Amino acid sequence: MAIYVGNLSFKATEQDIIDVFAEYGEVKSVKLPTDRETGRMRGFAFVELASEAEEMAAIEALDGAEWLGRDLRVNKAQPKPQGGPRREGGGGGGGYGGGGGRRGDSDRY
Repeated sequence: MAIYVGNLSFKATEQDIIDVFAEYGEVKSVKLPTDRETGRMRGFAFVELASEAEEMAAIEALDGAEWLGRDLRVNKAQPKPQGGPRREGGGGGGGYGGGGGRRGDSDRY
């Protein structure tokens, strides 16, 4: 399982995160999602430690802790919700349908 780390400073780097979490165990991976359009960090990360005990120790110690001027939110990552495609932003189809169809088209699908 992984740890969700929210409310990260946009100045935080992958190495910064590794350094902080290494105090609680072996860091197996760090994922820093970025915005597709801007390439900017999205303000959260996923960290995987070698054992669940190490993850729990990190969560207990770091949840609510101030780091780089921000109060961290640290907890077990939840699985991504299953379901239909995500719709980001508004307007346009983008392959996800967009607006409604023309009248009378409902029986075509």
